[in-house]
Amino acid sequence: MQKLDFKINIQASAAKVWQVLWTDALYRKWTNVFHEGSYAVSDFQQGSKVLFLGPEGGGMYSEVTVCKPKEEMSFTHLGMVKDFKELPLDEETKKWSGGMERYFLTEENGTTLLHISLDSVEEFKDYFSETFPKAINTIKELAEQPILITIEAQVDAPVEKVWEFWTLPKHIMQWNNAADDWHTTKAENDVRAGGAFSSRMEAKDGSFGFDFGGVYDEVKPNELLAYTLGDGRKVKILFGQQGNQTKITETFGAEEQNTIALQEFGWQSILNNFKKYAEANK
Repeated sequence: MQKLDFKINIQASAAKVWQVLWTDALYRKWTNVFHEGSYAVSDFQQGSKVLFLGPEGGGMYSEVTVCKPKEEMSFTHLGMVKDFKELPLDEETKKWSGGMERYFLTEENGTTLLHISLDSVEEFKDYFSETFPKAINTIKELAEQPILITIEAQVDAPVEKVWEFWTLPKHIMQWNNAADDWHTTKAENDVRAGGAFSSRMEAKDGSFGFDFGGVYDEVKPNELLAYTLGDGRKVKILFGQQGNQTKITETFGAEEQNTIALQEFGWQSILNNFKKYAEANK
C-alpha cells in the first residue's frame, strides 16, 4: 500500500477542529464528499470498533487504534460491511486490511495544522487524491465559522405567559437548572437592547457554581431575544405563538471545552425544565 498525506492550516483551535471531525452532525457534512449520506457508528474511544457506513448499509469496519483528544485519532481498517453486516475477509479485502488512517492536530497561536495520513491500495490512490482535499477544505470551512446548536420545545401555554416566565427573575430562579440537584440562587434581567442579564447557578450541596450572563442585542416582546454571552458567543431565542401554545427555538454558538452532545443535552434539559414549570403554573 502507498501512504498518502494531506495537510491544511485552519484558523481555529484544535478543540474546535476536533469537534468538527468527530461530532456526528458535522462528521456527516465533511464526509459527504466521499459518499452522500456517509456516517460512522462508534463512541470513538481507543480500542472501540467503528462502522463507516453509507445509507444503504455498505462500508467498512475498523478499530480506533489511538484516541488522544485534540491531538490524534487513528484507525486500523479491518474489513468490509454489506447490508450493515461485517463480512469475512476475502482475497481482495486482504490487500488493504490492516491499513491505517490517522488524523493529527497541532495548534500554535490559535491556528491548527490538520495532517491526515492514510494507507491506500493503488486502485484508490487517484480517488483519495481527489476527494480528501475537498474533505479537508470542508473541515476548514466548518471550523472557521461558529458551530451552532439548535434546540426546541413546544410549551402548552400562551406566548404572553411564556414570555413572562422566561424573563422575570422570580420565575427564572424556579426553572433555570438542568438537574434537580442544581438551582439558580440569583437572577437579574434588564430586558431591552443593550440591557444586561445574569444568573448564579449552583449545585445544591454547595460544591460548585458559576455565573451565566450577557447583553441583549435585540428584544421583541413575545417574539425574540438575541444576546451575546460574556465569552462572545451569540444566542437567539424565538417564541412562536401557535394558538394557546408556544414553540420555543433556541440557537446558540457552541463552546470548545465540552462536547457538542453534552452542550445540547444541558441546554435542552434547562429548556425542558422551563416547559415543565410553565405548564404547571399557567
